[in-house]
Amino acid sequence: MLDKIRISGGASLNGDIVVAGAKNAALKLMVASLLTEKPLVLENVPYLADVDALEHVLDELGVETARDRDGAMTLSAATIRSTTASYDLVRKMRASVLVFGPLLARCGKARVSLPGGCAIGTRPVDLHIKGFEQMGAMIDLDDGYMVGVAPDGLKGATIRFPYVSVGATEHLMMAATLADGETVLENAAREPEIADLAQCLNAMGAQVSGAGSTTIRVQGVDRLDGTRHRVLPDRIETGTYAMAAALTDGELNLIGGQGGDLDAVVQTLTACGADIAVSNRGMTVKRANGELKAGDITTAPHPGFPTDLQAQFMALMATADGTSHIAETIFENRFMHVPELARMGADITVNGGTAVVRGVEQLTGAPVMATDLRASVSLVLAGLAADGETTINRVYHLDRGYECLVEKLSACGAQIDRVAA
Repeated sequence: MLDKIRISGGASLNGDIVVAGAKNAALKLMVASLLTEKPLVLENVPYLADVDALEHVLDELGVETARDRDGAMTLSAATIRSTTASYDLVRKMRASVLVFGPLLARCGKARVSLPGGCAIGTRPVDLHIKGFEQMGAMIDLDDGYMVGVAPDGLKGATIRFPYVSVGATEHLMMAATLADGETVLENAAREPEIADLAQCLNAMGAQVSGAGSTTIRVQGVDRLDGTRHRVLPDRIETGTYAMAAALTDGELNLIGGQGGDLDAVVQTLTACGADIAVSNRGMTVKRANGELKAGDITTAPHPGFPTDLQAQFMALMATADGTSHIAETIFENRFMHVPELARMGADITVNGGTAVVRGVEQLTGAPVMATDLRASVSLVLAGLAADGETTINRVYHLDRGYECLVEKLSACGAQIDRVAA
């Protein structure tokens, strides 16, 4: 937990990186196992701390999980042993709160701890609660827990989100599969992970249409079956390594990376001087020629520029030619990496929700502190391009979202290792 990552910067990254399964898809797919008594088999589930944390939550509820030799995970919720998810487990990983809806839909009751604070800002669950109330559930907040009952089952409803929420869209979509009647989710989130979840649910016997658009329709069914489903590749990992290739003036083949899920990122990086070729095998990324050019982004729900790649893009722009403007519209505290990048010589000014990045000729290695998952990897990128040695503390954040980060980068020429604190 207290390990550090040490990087000697300056090496170009060249070679192949196999993109892992998407964390943000795998977690929700694991939760979907609660909707059926039959086994759900998930291929390409990444080996991450967040996955382990959710396994503990599901185990508390009665879900049996196992991995085979090929890494496929089998989840069996034949018997729900408990409908309570405790604070001690939920606090470790926010997505655990999504067990509430499936428990409510299948068992008619649920008691799940509110997830608590988050380093990158508040992520309220009010949209989730209001949606379930529209579906006929009675919900109270009791001593830090969401307590819900639906003794007659959930009922289909038309729910319009006042703003786009990935978590609320996924949560209500899962629960609606077992509701009585049709549920319509308007102003729904459009992320690829939502379409992936819907594909799995439909393979289990659900009737979900419109996932990936702003209107999702779910016709409830009496029961769901098991299925086998492969988790889609992680677009955030793909984008992260694409920026690493451009930043270090190397060339990386990102095996499995899907450019179609990253249109806004591909367009932005291309405008900044990257050469990106997309094929059936994945993506190949290098610099087109010469220096990187400054660029402007505004984070937005899909298909906009992902907030989960904002910190990495800032590290990329730190040495680009010109001045970049980075506007963060999703999370209010997502510039905590700025002081750490400044310790490495980056010239960044923050004004409210916008950061102005004036490219410098060279970053310099320094001891820095990780504050959250994406901020952590932005410091890794900066360290790869910096002159001298960078030591990144509190790297347990990285274990939450990047599988074998040190090994993947080292295999492509990075001078990077993990050391005990």
